Amino acid sequence: MECEDASLATAREPSQSALCVVSKPLQISGFIKSPLSQVKLSGDSVELHCEAVGRPIPEIQWWFEADEPNATFSQLWQGAREDRVQIHATYNVHATSTIHVATLLVEDTGTYECRASNDPDRNHLWKTPKVKWIRSQGNVIVIEYPVVFTSPSEFTFGNSAVLFCNVSLPPSNITGHKWMKGEKVLREDDTNDISSTYNVSQVNSDTSGVYTCHFKTDPPVTGTIEVAVPPHVAAYKQSEHGNEGDVGVMTCKSKSYPPVENWNWYKVTDGANEPILNGTGDRYHIKSNGTKSELRITALNMETDPGTYICNGTNLLGSGGATVSLRVRSRLAALWPFLGIVAEVMVLVTVIFIYEKRRKPDEVPDEDDGGAAPLKSNSGTNHQDNVRQRNSN
Repeated sequence: MECEDASLATAREPSQSALCVVSKPLQISGFIKSPLSQVKLSGDSVELHCEAVGRPIPEIQWWFEADEPNATFSQLWQGAREDRVQIHATYNVHATSTIHVATLLVEDTGTYECRASNDPDRNHLWKTPKVKWIRSQGNVIVIEYPVVFTSPSEFTFGNSAVLFCNVSLPPSNITGHKWMKGEKVLREDDTNDISSTYNVSQVNSDTSGVYTCHFKTDPPVTGTIEVAVPPHVAAYKQSEHGNEGDVGVMTCKSKSYPPVENWNWYKVTDGANEPILNGTGDRYHIKSNGTKSELRITALNMETDPGTYICNGTNLLGSGGATVSLRVRSRLAALWPFLGIVAEVMVLVTVIFIYEKRRKPDEVPDEDDGGAAPLKSNSGTNHQDNVRQRNSN
C-alpha cells in the first residue's frame, strides 16, 4: 500500500485520492540550557534560565519543591508569592523561559524544576500524554543575611569622619573589601578582616551621599552608611537678565545628600520676603526635583519684576538658600548698540563734510598758478644758430 506524507496531502488535488496519510513524526523535546544551582542571601533576588528544543516547539513550565520533609512539587505561576515571581518565556526557533524571584526569603530555599513537553495531550484533563514531561532541576539555597554593624550614624558639617563596617557570621571566608560611593569605587583590598574602615577628609555637600562597604564573600555581603548634611543651595547664575515681554528663568541647585524635599521661592519686596506660589497670576511657574528648582516668569514687566529673588531648599537635616538678582531691559535695548554705531557714522560724515567746506582758499590749487614745472628755454640754441649765420656771411 502506498502512503504519502501529511505535509504533501494538503497540496494534493481534492479529486485525487490517497490510500493513507502519514503524519510527521513527533520529535521529543530536549534541553539545551538547564537552570543552575545558586546560593543567595535573604533580601536578594535570583534568576533561573531554561531552554528546550523539539518539533513542535515545546512548552516550558516551572515547578518548585520546598526543602522540607514530605514536600511535593507545585507549579509556579506569573505573580506567585505575592507578586515576587516573574516568568518570561519566548517560543520562536526554540523555547526559552526565565523565572525571577525577588526579595528572597529563607522559605524560598528548595528545588526549582524546569519541565518541557510538546505532546499535544500534555495538559489534557483525562487523556494520558504519549510523551512524558522532561525535567531539569536547579537548587536555590537562601541564607539569612548576616548582621552588618555600621557607624557613625550622624555627621558634623566641615569635620572629618571615619566610616566603619563589621560583619558577624559571614556566609564564607572573607577574601577582601571594597568601598563605594554610588557607582564609584573608592578603595579595595584583599585582607580577610571582619571589619573595614574608610576616611572622609571633610564632610560637606561634595562628600555627602550613600557609601557601601562590600565584604568579598560567597555570596557577597554589603553594609550601607549614609553621610547626610543639610542642603547646600547655590544659584546657577547670581544675576539674570531678560527683555521686557520675554520669559525670565532663574535656577537654583543643590547636590547635597539627602535630596531636597521642599523648594520655596520668595521675592524681596520692601525688605520683606514675599512668597511666590506655583501658578500665581498665571505668570509664575515653578518646576522642582531633589537637586534643582526653576522659577519661570512669563511676560516680564519692567516695573514689577526686577529685583532680588530667594530660593530655599529643605531636607530632614535643615535648609539652605541663595539669592538671584533679576534685571529687565526694554525691548529697544537690543537696538542701542546698532543705533550708537549709526550715530557715530553720521557724526563722522558731518565732520568731514564741514571740514571740506571750510578749507582755506590758499589750500585750494589755483588754475592760473604755474604749478607745473617751467618749460625749458630754447634761447641758447637760437643764439648758436645766429653766430653760425654771421660767420658764414
